[in-house]
Amino acid sequence: MTPQEIVERALALSRTRGCIVLVRSQSVANLRWARTTLTTNGETLATAVTVVALADVPGGVGVGSVTASAPDAAGLEDLVRRAEAVAAAERPAEDAAPLVDDRPASPDWDDPVQVATSAVFASLAPALGDTFGSAARDGIELFGYAEQVVSTVHLGTSSGLRLRHAEPEGRLEQTAKSHGRTRSSWAGRAGHDAGAFDVAALDAELRQGLAWQERSVEVAPGRHTAVLTPSAVADLMIELYWASVGRDAADGSSVWSGAGGGTRVGQQVADPRVTLRSDPHLPGFETLPFVATGTSSGARSVFDDGLELGPTSWIADGVLTHLVTSRHTAAETGLPVRPAIGNLALEVSGGSGSLADVVARTDDGLLVTCLWYNRIVDAQTLLLTGLTRDGVYRVRGGEVVGAVTNFRFNDSPVAVLGRVLDAGTPTGTLAREMADYFNRSLMPPLVVADYNFSTVSQAS
Repeated sequence: MTPQEIVERALALSRTRGCIVLVRSQSVANLRWARTTLTTNGETLATAVTVVALADVPGGVGVGSVTASAPDAAGLEDLVRRAEAVAAAERPAEDAAPLVDDRPASPDWDDPVQVATSAVFASLAPALGDTFGSAARDGIELFGYAEQVVSTVHLGTSSGLRLRHAEPEGRLEQTAKSHGRTRSSWAGRAGHDAGAFDVAALDAELRQGLAWQERSVEVAPGRHTAVLTPSAVADLMIELYWASVGRDAADGSSVWSGAGGGTRVGQQVADPRVTLRSDPHLPGFETLPFVATGTSSGARSVFDDGLELGPTSWIADGVLTHLVTSRHTAAETGLPVRPAIGNLALEVSGGSGSLADVVARTDDGLLVTCLWYNRIVDAQTLLLTGLTRDGVYRVRGGEVVGAVTNFRFNDSPVAVLGRVLDAGTPTGTLAREMADYFNRSLMPPLVVADYNFSTVSQAS
């Protein structure tokens, strides 16, 4: 069955007061290599169907959500019945609301699922082959992964919505090791088209890191000025974004909770030059422009499925302006309705130039390639702990003078946004830690005062 047929059949089978059908089709083409040799490649296509049944129960509306992988006709009917049984057994949903019904069908509703094929690597694979050859000659081992994903969403509801969205997503990351694996550097790229990545530029970046590691410099743990690459900034900002749930703030359990109750919306929380925003139509980083969820939580509601998403500033000029809400939690907290959006952009007014330009403007600091194993230590301050990895370098007088050890860090992305010394031009980047979950980030390199490199790490 096509996604459209699944939607129509499931809605026709529905016997309760309402039904939502969400079909997610994900097509993946990938390449993987290790020790400078291609190890695997493949193409997959997976379809997940979620049926959300809405049933009358004593005191309100029960919600039952069940997901299955590519059901046939009989399986689809079973899926609908199971969702209805769950809904009938549930207590009234706190977020119950009329389904969204005032949107026209997507113009491309009838289009087929978009498919990613290995053809996307037609230019990337030969370029990788060239770097493999030169790496072998120079005693460098390369380990990496390239992926092209196309996710197609079909959403249909008993209120009449028929919405479709397809979004491509490309990713390339590679680690280079040399000198008996005593040196290691990493670089990554993200964008719509994996075939468009500049492999030669990525290889040059990796080789630069290995060359910088020729000389080691002793630096003791402690608070140092940090030069964070866009990738490192992305990992910090994604953690901040995911912690920006309006209900959590209003409940007093978030970094955005007000000292005397309520939230910190309207307060200065960052350097006045800082703006953090999302926009489903951000050029080059386009993402799902409507709500599509199979479950409700403090951050989302199935009753909002199909709700149109628009540009949202989470922090504007250093002031916290919005938190993530559904229609239900917005009414509950008194905040505007602002559902989560699948991209994130950080801008620092006056920031300019590349990472190299920012390094050249830094008199003394530590250049951090990427962050890893990041975990929340304290939700009230959003204190994170994690590790640096694959390259930390001492910067003196605008130049990298050598490599230093890896560190464990303990710092908060909120506090980081209040200690910005300098910034470059935002660029699309791949967050090292979050790459599997959030791949549309537009981040600048940042120079941050007093970053807390708490202890030495032996990680490499």
